[in-house]
Amino acid sequence: MDTSQATRPAAEALKKTPTSLPGVFVLEPRVFGDERGFFFESYNQQNMSKVGIADTFVQDNHSSSSRNVLRGLHYQLNHPQGKLVRVVEGEILDVAVDLRKSSANFGRWEAVRLSGENKRMLWIPIGFAHGFRVLSDRAQVLYKATDFYAPEHEHTILWSDPDLKINWELDTDPIVSAKDQRGGAFRNSESFD
Repeated sequence: MDTSQATRPAAEALKKTPTSLPGVFVLEPRVFGDERGFFFESYNQQNMSKVGIADTFVQDNHSSSSRNVLRGLHYQLNHPQGKLVRVVEGEILDVAVDLRKSSANFGRWEAVRLSGENKRMLWIPIGFAHGFRVLSDRAQVLYKATDFYAPEHEHTILWSDPDLKINWELDTDPIVSAKDQRGGAFRNSESFD
């Protein structure tokens, strides 16, 4: 078990690492571990505020998926959601796509490996589409959302969109829901201002 994070100063409860997309970042909690197991705070409002997440979360989601399941790319223009994503079992490739027309990174994507082992979290603010692919035999994914799921306002961009060219690290075809297979083209998608 990796206990190296336990040596962080008490003031640094969360390590924040920026990604190539401004606003999207990886968080690593301070983990206390020994022969019995481990303990860490997966959410603490004060610590989140210190790293720049002042949003209020209104919904927690939990998905369980088998190897090679690919979910996404989802977003809501009305009732937009910021998401704090983590994995409690298994490993995923978590992807955020910048859909902010005013952004210099519009149409760019970032992929981060999240796992029960590394205990990393990915903060995806409003203005991004989100999706993930399961890399392990099974993955339990938890995420907090800043607004309620509104299926009537959900949009889906095709995971394999040729303009986005997302590297899902595939060695075989993924398992994708019928809804996600009908995802639209990025070039025709509605975006954030």
